[in-house]
Amino acid sequence: MERNNLYPIFLKASQLHILIVGGGFVAEEKLHFLTKSSPDAKVTMVSPMFRENTLNLANKYGVTLINDGYHADYIKGMHMVIATTNNPKINLQVYSDCRKLDTLVNVADNPPLCDFYMGGIVTKGHVKVAISTNGKSPTTAKRLRQFFEEVVPDDITTMVQNLNEYRKTLKGDFEEKVDKMNQITQKLIEKV
Repeated sequence: MERNNLYPIFLKASQLHILIVGGGFVAEEKLHFLTKSSPDAKVTMVSPMFRENTLNLANKYGVTLINDGYHADYIKGMHMVIATTNNPKINLQVYSDCRKLDTLVNVADNPPLCDFYMGGIVTKGHVKVAISTNGKSPTTAKRLRQFFEEVVPDDITTMVQNLNEYRKTLKGDFEEKVDKMNQITQKLIEKV
């Protein structure tokens, strides 16, 4: 049975330089989900044209816009690149250029040319849940996201903050603290 071997991480997008190559519908979608989750992300977009909605979204979040065709110099200094053009040759060139510079790359809708996927994300205060289908079914990730948005309570931040304050008061070594926190949080899954 095939399994999902991806390693999930949560990135501080405000400390990274992210490039989106393209200015159309897919670029707008990637920018939307990126800024929805990380409104302080440092994003640059390069494209010979930008849709009006893409421009509006980019302006709202302080995205740097470069009105130009793609060339490899735009990748220098970037930590992550998302290729969203409708030209497979350009997307393949972006992938190839990123490989040469050890820069993480996602070529939209082309899983073999992706170092990472932008999965479904549920955010409720301090709690963030990321969902991956290993690039196989974005629709399934979307449906799971909708499910978790309904299940995770809106006031979960209060619980997280209270548990954080309680954790600070615990005495003992690491193992004892983990045991105590596990005892308290066990009640959460007993109610489900």
